[in-house]
Amino acid sequence: MREILIKGANLVNEGEVIKRDLLIRGELIAAIRNSITSSASMQVIDAKGLHLLPGWIDDQVHFREPGLTHKATIASESRAAVAGGITSYIEMPNTNPQTTNMDALLNKHAIATKTSMANFGFLFGGTNDNLNEIIKLDETKAAGIKLFLGSSTGNMLVDNEIVLKKIFSNTSLPIAVHCEDESIIKKNLLECINTFGDDIPIEKHSEIRSEEACYLSSSKAIKLAKETGARLHVFHLSTAKETFLFKNDQPLTSKKITSEVCVHHLLFSEEDYQEKGAYIKWNPSIKKASDREELWKALTDNRIDILATDHAPHTLEEKQNPYTSAPSGGPLVQHALIALLTEAKKGKITLEKLVEKACHNPAILFKIQNRGYLREGYFADLVLVDLNKKTTVKKENILYKCAWSPFEGMTFDASIKKTFVNGNLVYNEGEIIESGLGKKLTFERNMI
Repeated sequence: MREILIKGANLVNEGEVIKRDLLIRGELIAAIRNSITSSASMQVIDAKGLHLLPGWIDDQVHFREPGLTHKATIASESRAAVAGGITSYIEMPNTNPQTTNMDALLNKHAIATKTSMANFGFLFGGTNDNLNEIIKLDETKAAGIKLFLGSSTGNMLVDNEIVLKKIFSNTSLPIAVHCEDESIIKKNLLECINTFGDDIPIEKHSEIRSEEACYLSSSKAIKLAKETGARLHVFHLSTAKETFLFKNDQPLTSKKITSEVCVHHLLFSEEDYQEKGAYIKWNPSIKKASDREELWKALTDNRIDILATDHAPHTLEEKQNPYTSAPSGGPLVQHALIALLTEAKKGKITLEKLVEKACHNPAILFKIQNRGYLREGYFADLVLVDLNKKTTVKKENILYKCAWSPFEGMTFDASIKKTFVNGNLVYNEGEIIESGLGKKLTFERNMI
């Protein structure tokens, strides 16, 4: 059985940074010790001066397959993900066809089993019309339920309050929600169209998709979760005001209502629209610098529980359309970790807290088995990083199928050296290694 010994790394795990040796045997972490003696059969990696992290579990990505593969595929984006230190992901249901029935869910599993370099799970989408599908869903097959309470594609906007309450009352899975009030957005958009036509200045995006729209929708979802006892997870907070809806007075394992922030809301503000344009057009919108600062504060004081990317690629041609037809979203999985490691070096967040939010907490929230930690007997999903080597994002080293990044031209103060998925070295200093595929994520509820 293959053995890989990582010698002398600084392990970032469970609230501390400690120098240890780590032995991979097959798919698993076999040992973590002060010192492990190598043998002739072992591959030995000298990790002196480097940091070893659990692989990031990104709980919100859009890999566009099936049906939207001109933008991305599970194969292309999972390659970019492992290059960025993301070893597991949970993908969204707004593909074509939408993942709103069991056949569509199993089809995604089949595609990922054949092509995904990272471990994978999928959210099951709710609509106004598929309550029966949710009720009969095999909960071992889905990571959770995804509800669009604003900014939906196709027919995925859930705006029937009776149906919404029934969904909240009829699943024990985590319910992940996109919260923006559609009526407020439509009113704001119409006002801008009346003034500017189709070519609305991108700077108006944060006014159209306003703080009011986000806060009203998040507040309603939280109220409903409290009424029904549902396990609610609010995706991609973008406003300071929303952060005060969430508590930090109990551990994540006890929380019924949790929240998440995405990389772009931590790194950009509306001041960047002038330079970046539609390349940083996301839903919810990037807002004020003061919102960004409060999001950082809420992340570090545990009002916000999870870090994610909301990786959502579109083609350059699509992004260059006028405002009303330029889609929202952008590619992030390849560069999110090095961006956050750079912020850690600036003192915005500790390495320990970064690992907690990106690795440990997604495993806790979704009850993912044997991943998200550096522990003996856990899957060897690992990322070895160099905090003293810079990385510049260039057109020629971008792996996304869409071939662009909002970070293009930027230099970060960290680099990904190696990524392991299930003990396989899949990324090595700029090179993708075709050494194995990811596995379907499994959940503790499988054992019930």
